Amino acid sequence: MGCGMNSPNLNIRPAPPMIRQLDEAAANRIAAGEVVERPASAVKELVENALDAGARRIEIAQADGGKTLIRVADDGHGIPEDQLPLALARHATSKTDGSDLLAIASFGFRGEALPSLGAVGRLTLTSRVAGAAAAQIGVAGGQPGPVRPAALGAGSVVELRDLFHATPARLKFLRSDRAEAQAIADTVRRLALSAPGVGFSLRDVSGGGEGRIVFRADPETGPQPLAARIARVLGRGFLDGALPIETEREGIRLSGFTGLPTEARGAAVAQHFFVNGRPVRDKLLLGALRGAYADLLARDRHPACVLRLDCDPRCVDVNVHPAKAEVRFRDPGVVRGLVIAALRHALAEAGCRGSASLATATLAAFRPAGAAAGGSQPPRAAQPGVLSAVRAAQAPEFPPGSVPGFAGLAEAPVAAVAAEAAPSESGPLGAARAQLFGTYVLAEAADGLVLVDAHAAHERLVYERLKAQQAASGIVMQPLLVPEIVELSADAAARLLEHAEELGRVGVQIEAFGPAAIAVRALPAALGAVPAAPILQDVLDEISDGGGGESVQARLDAILSCIACHGSVR
Repeated sequence: MGCGMNSPNLNIRPAPPMIRQLDEAAANRIAAGEVVERPASAVKELVENALDAGARRIEIAQADGGKTLIRVADDGHGIPEDQLPLALARHATSKTDGSDLLAIASFGFRGEALPSLGAVGRLTLTSRVAGAAAAQIGVAGGQPGPVRPAALGAGSVVELRDLFHATPARLKFLRSDRAEAQAIADTVRRLALSAPGVGFSLRDVSGGGEGRIVFRADPETGPQPLAARIARVLGRGFLDGALPIETEREGIRLSGFTGLPTEARGAAVAQHFFVNGRPVRDKLLLGALRGAYADLLARDRHPACVLRLDCDPRCVDVNVHPAKAEVRFRDPGVVRGLVIAALRHALAEAGCRGSASLATATLAAFRPAGAAAGGSQPPRAAQPGVLSAVRAAQAPEFPPGSVPGFAGLAEAPVAAVAAEAAPSESGPLGAARAQLFGTYVLAEAADGLVLVDAHAAHERLVYERLKAQQAASGIVMQPLLVPEIVELSADAAARLLEHAEELGRVGVQIEAFGPAAIAVRALPAALGAVPAAPILQDVLDEISDGGGGESVQARLDAILSCIACHGSVR
């Protein structure tokens, strides 16, 4: 009986859970989880509101990575005083009447940004329309306050303090202040590319005061505003190594710039797509970009591009996700075909054009002697010994015995087989006999022939040598007689200088040289005479792609691999 009394009565079922209507504050906090993932998301929403308001200048300020302060000021048309409370209500917007959600011509249209931000932070909205006085309204804990008079010249100012104070658990998932500040800067630069005619400025006011300017781009008014804005945001080097794109098919227009294969990056950090002016990270467009470069790039290299896709708003659905970073095309096959065809056509027309470092004077050196004067000369037969000397000069320049695995590589002629080095006396990869196409080493082993990619093999050897030096006594640096000056964008230079200590540990000594340049003082001695600019560009891509989440040693190994690649035989 005792056991029966303690057992549950199967005839008594628990009451079903009750369905409750969530209050407005809880609903706003839930909506904020979709719209505002991090401080950069809040900046994106507020800047897009300013662009929709017709602003010509937008000033952004952030403190502590946006966690304590985000302020966005614009000179747009403003909000009338009697509509300020409505601007903070959910699903209230002036950008659409809701009758046709397929014809969205503005950045925002959901009416969720301001109420969502007010639900997770302390928001103050100050605005003034032409011919009226300025007014201000605040939100604390999701509850709007009264409308008060304020002082403002024109436009609107939105100030968001203590982001996620109402949801403290969200703060634990944010990254460091530096990482969040970098995400905000990336967001502002991407929006600056989408609107070349609008001026942007980003200021870091951590610690109070006026702070410092992190990014600034004045409105572009020249004949090619997009090109001028790209040069300002991504650097002049991007344009020098890029091809213009301008094509149209079935009412869809593709324009912008795409990078040459020789200017590919080590990570997909320089791929910018805009659909009707909206920055997107769409899988269809990214896949089309990879398809266009599939036969031209290695799998670990990524092209750079700034491409704008303009079409009828009814041909694209931007109402896919609250963050509006993804879109859906009515005819994705046409869009994909347009992108692939346009990029492949531009790359094919580029012909033998290489990177920007391949100057016109270099190409002119290959012309016949009479070509400059408009005449032509018949080809002359090579003098005895010239071909042998040329072939010998193309061989890898290794000192005898410096490359383990090969025997007699430095002494082996290019076209002839040296009988002195028997396979039995060779290293693990055989005895080097010839160099093919300036790329591959043909080695004779005891049981056959071995074809080795000289660059890949040497890269591995240099990488292991650098790692061994670093573990033993530190990498030996070779000071440069004349420091090499590398021109970069201001944010890229600042990002490299933040990692100057780590670069010094791998043998690269750098220092600031103005606001947008780096002076390279020393390079690893094991590399020999190599240019510093490609090394710094790949290191910058590695830092940007890593995001700071990996260990210091992992970052050092990644940087060493980039250095080893540039220091290996070509």
